[in-house]
Amino acid sequence: MRLTQPIIKPANPNFSSGPCAKRPGYDINQLDLSTLGRSHRSNVGKEALQKVITDTADILKLPAGYRVGIVPASDTGAMEMMMWSLLGPRPVDVCYWESFGQGWFADITKQLKLENVNEIKADYGQLPDLSKVNPANDCIFTWNGTTSGVKVENGDFISENRAGLTICDATSAVFAMPMPWEKLDVTTFSWQKVLGGEGAHGIIILSPRAVERLESHTPSWPMPKIFRLTAGGKLLEGIFKGATINTPSMLCIADYQDALNWVKSIGGVQASIQKSQSNLAVLEKFVTKNNWINFLAEKQNTRSNTSVCLSVDLNNEQLKAFIKLLTDNQVAFDIGAYKDAPSGLRIWCGSTVEQSDLEALMPWLNWAYKSVTE
Repeated sequence: MRLTQPIIKPANPNFSSGPCAKRPGYDINQLDLSTLGRSHRSNVGKEALQKVITDTADILKLPAGYRVGIVPASDTGAMEMMMWSLLGPRPVDVCYWESFGQGWFADITKQLKLENVNEIKADYGQLPDLSKVNPANDCIFTWNGTTSGVKVENGDFISENRAGLTICDATSAVFAMPMPWEKLDVTTFSWQKVLGGEGAHGIIILSPRAVERLESHTPSWPMPKIFRLTAGGKLLEGIFKGATINTPSMLCIADYQDALNWVKSIGGVQASIQKSQSNLAVLEKFVTKNNWINFLAEKQNTRSNTSVCLSVDLNNEQLKAFIKLLTDNQVAFDIGAYKDAPSGLRIWCGSTVEQSDLEALMPWLNWAYKSVTE
């Protein structure tokens, strides 16, 4: 017997893992648009860029000496810039357990053609043996596997006495998970993830150790202009004060500032983290009560609280019908698993998603499952 269709719907059905839902109460008319039509090099433009840089560092409580810069091409551009700029002097350990990390490995071995590269990998749902990371080597890893729903539990695998650099893709982790900044020499993210900002821009966070590498190492390969962070062996400090390499969208900057203001208004990064963890708890409760759905992450302590990936007891045709029912009823958009990941669902639980919306969604998941299996 089919379940009765639920009545209550999520107020915001946007559960995509990128671009992610806008913050609660978002209103584009509330953005400060005074920079639109102005040069990003004007005083008003530079002040707006400097403010989002300063606010990012303040809200994240970055250590003294860490620098924040805005770069082109989202998190992908930020990661490529860092790999092309920093790698070469030391062997590289590449840790990955999903498609994006695998992509960084492919770029390092096939594009940069580095030879002394150690592949530390695991299948979807698992975390590799991070004890294999050699502190003498540079280490590249994703903090949270956006397409697998598996995150590192903490930074304990990173040596405080390391000689190499840690380069961390944290695009679906920053502002949603505690970050041990002292152990991260390079961190990249895009504000289109946890903060629901507009796309096309990336953020790089550099430790003093990373700056030292940039100023002492000259890559052996040609460097595209948009990747160049130094001139004459010195860091281009202007990049970390708002003098971006290429022209940024000032509308996107205003949108990001709005998101940062919201984080401050709810109590800062700890409140943002707690909000995401509470969202995950809604799904955990649901999965416990329903044997047809499970987390792709095999261990609870490595389960992502942002990009929550789920396996379901449905064949491909049933899964397509399941997702279509939710879309057609406007209760959940864009929740299918990533194209390269095992089939299933991926529901974003970052801080811009309201717990009440996830609670409203859960009965619809049951209804859709019953509808395609009975």
